Amino acid sequence: MSQSQVVAGNEAVAEAAASKGIASGFFRKFAKQRLSLVCGMFILLLIVVALFGPFLTPYDADTPDYDAILAPPSAKHWAGTDEYGRDIMSRIIAGTKLSLSVSISAVLIAAVFGTFLGLVSGYYGGWLDRLIMRGSDVLFSFPDLLLAIGIVAILGPGLMNVVIAVAVFGIPSFARIIRSVTLSAKETLFVEAARSMGAKHRRIIWRHIFPETLPSVIVNFTMKIGTAILAASSLSFLGMGAKPTTPDWGAMLSMGRDYLSIAPHVVYFPGAAIFLTVLAFNLVGDGLRDALDPKTK
Repeated sequence: MSQSQVVAGNEAVAEAAASKGIASGFFRKFAKQRLSLVCGMFILLLIVVALFGPFLTPYDADTPDYDAILAPPSAKHWAGTDEYGRDIMSRIIAGTKLSLSVSISAVLIAAVFGTFLGLVSGYYGGWLDRLIMRGSDVLFSFPDLLLAIGIVAILGPGLMNVVIAVAVFGIPSFARIIRSVTLSAKETLFVEAARSMGAKHRRIIWRHIFPETLPSVIVNFTMKIGTAILAASSLSFLGMGAKPTTPDWGAMLSMGRDYLSIAPHVVYFPGAAIFLTVLAFNLVGDGLRDALDPKTK
């Protein structure tokens, strides 16, 4: 075995040990955030429900029971039934996959485009930085929900257009945060060393600067999911997202508001699902921020 192979092997072992140490330190810090840990377990439960929802629903989400219209919560229907006699618990479980898939897809699109724009803006600066940041300022000038309503009004109602609308108002947030991290990272010694050794800009950005932005991307991604769920549910509530017959949490709220005085459970349970899910993602985001901060012990 040559000396270069030995050196490469030692470097690989050292990198693996360093990665293992970083991972163990992260989990140790996150475990100290008890509330965030509980919320993380709740999110894992939601993911399981989203994946195996058809096997977990006690009734078919779309099958009406005309003998149990607006029935209150009972042993037969834990969350009661809606105006068509459909089991609300089954519809909430079925709507978990829809709500999570729409929100995660939208935030993922926003994260990809926003991170790219933030890296380019922070690294190259100049007119490109001014163009990207002024475009972000224009989007920031509109309230998120109002901007989403305007985009869906132009594109037309539908879940795909809801994903696009929620993604658009999420891009400036990622771009602004990643730009700030990039401005700091590109002045570090290891980036200067890579530049002095003739490394190409693309390699410097993706090999040296992008890993420094990952903690910020992860934290913002987690917290933006809660915002995306609220926005998607609000658009469905206004009739601009999922169809009224779809087991979507926002659509369930929209249809149940007419029966709030006589059957409040029709609104309470979907509202509680939205509230608990958004709260869980926000608290997990807070825990991740503390766990990924190198200044915390």
